[in-house]
Amino acid sequence: MAFISTPNVPEMFAANRAPAGHVPNFVHTFAARPAVYEAWKQLNGAIKESMDLRRYELATLAAATALKSSYCSLAHGQILADKFYTAEEVAALVDEPANDPVDRAVMAFARQIALGADTVTQADVDALKALGLTDDDILDVALAAAARAFFSKTLDATGTQPDEAFNGLPETLRKSLTVGRPIYSG
Repeated sequence: MAFISTPNVPEMFAANRAPAGHVPNFVHTFAARPAVYEAWKQLNGAIKESMDLRRYELATLAAATALKSSYCSLAHGQILADKFYTAEEVAALVDEPANDPVDRAVMAFARQIALGADTVTQADVDALKALGLTDDDILDVALAAAARAFFSKTLDATGTQPDEAFNGLPETLRKSLTVGRPIYSG
């Protein structure tokens, strides 16, 4: 499940069960630092609250795939497939730009932030503004991508594998979103 051993914290596990009833592997990883996990949930919730959910998920997926985080790619790709797109459409987003020019630009910007935020220029921001994004919209995408870097890198640095439940995703989606560590097989 992970490279590190973590404590058994039944109350944390009970409070953070996935809708399917299992305790996600990332919760086990953060069990050693519950205050950090609670702070992460607050930060991520605040970022997500200010954004349209579809845009948040697109930016998050773009950052996660750029970072080669299977866990985050699978989790956020699954949300996109459940709420906004077909499994095939989400699978295509990993390698092909989105059809909508705004979505395409948001995803490209999130990838750029994840891979090298220092390469962002005024021209990059101006291109987003030309598509109708406001300064607040641009900040939201930057926050989503930067926050994803923290979470993805923590999971990958500790060897935390995506939950075995992701094996239930349609094969095309599962294969395209497994961009780094393999799914855990108990």
